[in-house]
Amino acid sequence: MLNSATAGKARISQRKTWWSAGVRPHELTHSAPAWAEYVERSTSLPPSAPVAGRDPAGTGVIGGYTSGGAATTTDGSGTDWRQALMRCLEPLLDSARRDLAAAGHTGVLAEQFLQRLGLRLVKLAARTLVLELARARDRGELAGDTPAERFLDFTHRLVGGSELAEFLAAYPVLARVLGESCRQGVEGHLELLARLAEDRASLVTGLLDGRDPGSLTSIDPGGDPHRGGRCTAILTFADGRRLVYKPRSLELHQHFNAFVDWTNAKTALDIRTVRLLPRDGYGWLEYVVHEPCDDFAGVRRFYQRQGALLALLYVLDGTDMHFENLIAAGDQPVLVDVETLFHPSRLPVTGLTHDPAYSSLLGSVYRTALLPLLVSGEYGVSDVSGLGGDAGSTASTSVVDWADAGLDSMHLVRRPGQPQSAANRPMLDGATIEPREHEIAVLTGFRAAYEAIARHRDEFLGPEGLLAQCAADQLRFVPRSTSLYTSLLDESTHPDALRDAAGRSQLLDLLWDADESLHAIVPHELADLWAGDVPLFTARPDSTDVWASDGTQVADVLATTGLSAVEAKIAGLSDVDEHRQAWLISACLATRPEPIKHVSTRIRQHLGTTEADPDQLLAAATDIADEIVAQVIGETGGAANWLGLELLDDHHWAVRSMGAGLSNGYTGTALFLAQVGVITGADRYCELARDAIRPIPQLLEALAGDLESAQLVGAGFHGLGGISYGLDRLRTLLGDSGLSTWLAGSLELSEQLVPDATEFPSYVEGAAGGLAAMQAITGLPAADRLAERYADHLVTTVESGLRGRVAAEHGFARGFQGIAWALGQYGAPGDRYLDAARTAADLDRRNAPAGHGWCSGDAGTALARSAAGVPADLDSYLRTAAQRPVLADLSLCHGELGAVESLMWLAAREYPTAEAVRRRRAGLVLAAVQQYGPQCGTPRAVPSPGLLTGLAGIGYGVLRLAFPQRVPSVLLLEPTAGSRCGTAPEPTQ
Repeated sequence: MLNSATAGKARISQRKTWWSAGVRPHELTHSAPAWAEYVERSTSLPPSAPVAGRDPAGTGVIGGYTSGGAATTTDGSGTDWRQALMRCLEPLLDSARRDLAAAGHTGVLAEQFLQRLGLRLVKLAARTLVLELARARDRGELAGDTPAERFLDFTHRLVGGSELAEFLAAYPVLARVLGESCRQGVEGHLELLARLAEDRASLVTGLLDGRDPGSLTSIDPGGDPHRGGRCTAILTFADGRRLVYKPRSLELHQHFNAFVDWTNAKTALDIRTVRLLPRDGYGWLEYVVHEPCDDFAGVRRFYQRQGALLALLYVLDGTDMHFENLIAAGDQPVLVDVETLFHPSRLPVTGLTHDPAYSSLLGSVYRTALLPLLVSGEYGVSDVSGLGGDAGSTASTSVVDWADAGLDSMHLVRRPGQPQSAANRPMLDGATIEPREHEIAVLTGFRAAYEAIARHRDEFLGPEGLLAQCAADQLRFVPRSTSLYTSLLDESTHPDALRDAAGRSQLLDLLWDADESLHAIVPHELADLWAGDVPLFTARPDSTDVWASDGTQVADVLATTGLSAVEAKIAGLSDVDEHRQAWLISACLATRPEPIKHVSTRIRQHLGTTEADPDQLLAAATDIADEIVAQVIGETGGAANWLGLELLDDHHWAVRSMGAGLSNGYTGTALFLAQVGVITGADRYCELARDAIRPIPQLLEALAGDLESAQLVGAGFHGLGGISYGLDRLRTLLGDSGLSTWLAGSLELSEQLVPDATEFPSYVEGAAGGLAAMQAITGLPAADRLAERYADHLVTTVESGLRGRVAAEHGFARGFQGIAWALGQYGAPGDRYLDAARTAADLDRRNAPAGHGWCSGDAGTALARSAAGVPADLDSYLRTAAQRPVLADLSLCHGELGAVESLMWLAAREYPTAEAVRRRRAGLVLAAVQQYGPQCGTPRAVPSPGLLTGLAGIGYGVLRLAFPQRVPSVLLLEPTAGSRCGTAPEPTQ
């Protein structure tokens, strides 16, 4: 890699033979760019003499200060490997040191800055340096008896200006990245110090209580770099006190403080604000200390205030209030960053654009990110919200790290991110408080502030109102996820992206393909990324334009102004909206991670045992239907959908607009509404069902063009099997022959999918549910073909299970019981399908049922074994079913109405005593609904519209108890029965 020093100097002096490859075509000039001049100057000057506080040994300790961010991993010789690599880049740091000295800044603060800068340079250059290390090792060029010695030999070969010059000549884009980092870092550091000197007297008077804090002892930058590497910093002074510096306007935060003061005057909640010292284009904040609460009453006050802040952020369209932007200062939740108020809501052009529930969610309290917000990563799911985020909130993401660091075998690996410290949650007696347990306090504070704003909305609106004062403030516009930008910056340090500008452009230009509606700002995003910054855009509440980080105004990027959107929201505050936002608060709090069990452990005691007649049950089901109707989002005759709680991965719940699935999507909800409409003769339920399923054709078309996504949807109860079943039922219930075309499209798509031999073909996700669904769809050859394919696949799975090669969960939903049921219904005496059904039932026999539900309890076991013709002690099961208390969870999945499904199936086959037990359970269910309401199978029983765990399923189950001959089982995917909408309702039984 390295030739003589003379060759290196010759190469670096031939400007166009090295730096021209590091610039994009439109940037080419006859003179070297500033970063190239910096690199040339750095590699041409002799090393600086040691100065006081400097760390020539590379220990990472400067004047008693241990450099932040330096790892303790050593290279085997007692020297941190980062420090060893930093010595290779010392000429660049020497040049920065000279620039600081020329401005009159030397000593410990300067060396601390240089240490941080050196660590950043190492991070940027590490991939390329490690690649060259591996090449030198493979060529046998490294001297030393141990891997650590050979690593040090490699670093020694790069020490010196001419050696570094030759290395950077081979990687001109890396030279650009390193040169820009040094130039910008020095410029930003000097700018901060100059501003501090200019504002010091005002800071002492305004934020430091009139007492001089002494000399500045450290500067700790944090957050993302913008506008030439500038970022927020915490300044510490000799007396231990701190200040926060922000290199951006604080006028919007100042106005937010006024909104909080207004809220305090109306609610007497006494919410604390942050003291500020705004300046032109930057400003200073008091440093807020994370402190515990004194008592439990303080915890309650904290969450009441949190709820009020949530209401304020909701009406002001605030977003990005994640855990780093909130400090729990005793009983005070203090927001320390509110730069995204009045944030315009952008809807990327996708299939969700026309979903009213999705649009509603993006304009709700959910959008603030103050409520629990789950983010999925390679290593799990974490909560990054202001209210719920904690120290483990970043551990689910992967980061670049190094294995064998400090050895000649050093190589890149990806590992879970290190947890960040968090100060957003209150503490009491040394324990961090769980927000899920303080829902009532949050709702109390939210309602107090919401209703105050609604009552006095005139004080916000109009040319003299509070909102108008913010019209010209600078807010931050976030067009894309910051994580996308940081990922691009990280990946652009790959050596292939550092040899020439074309290689790096190939990666960064992916932004052009991400969202066509953002093409106007992509050039500015690229300019920031090429400068090593996270792209920054600002806007004004009264404008649809945005401004790039260099001040360039980009016209009409936004569809509407942030100010008009906030004015419309405040004008539209109502009881209905307050109720919807309160539901979202409860639902989001319920998503806080906790162990999830598919079994109802709570029971209801002392319920009446009077037999329920069909009219009473129908009335209860109709009440549930009315509640679902009240929750719908959309306009009559147009698109309609609901927000609900969805189980993401069997471990985590999330608030979502409902998808198309039968189990917890709008297809299942529509099926219940249509069934109510048929029985009651009320067309409004049927019309809403029609509106709800409108998106299905577009969905099927999209999946047909993306078979990989269709494969993920799967064939089972949750997927295309359930959707097909729902369409078949709905075309009869709604009397809509047009749905036959949709059904044909769903079946055609299903036929294009290939069963995945590595996935267990469960009832809810795989071929078992697909087989049950296809058996219910009669008269369509495609359904018959699919049924045969699924049945054959299940037989193969059972045979593999006998050989111990198939791992499955226990139960009906995800175990062999679901396979036994589906094959038992499909097979005939003496054929291989029924034989496989019996085998499948036995494969699951060794596992004891978990509870009494359908998905994994004794109800599912009874169904599977009965359908497969396997001996079962049904008398004992029925005695238990007759005597046990009612489950508090009434859902179809693992609650009471799933538990009674086996009773109805057995009663329909005239099994002795089953009908009597069914009637008893119907009376108990009715009593439970009347006394406690329809308790869902969601966390904390938050009402959700879905079929499997929500209101639609409970309502459907109640209908089935009332009319078992007219309402077929949706859990068992039985074929349709009864009349259709628009016909006279049949008399009750």
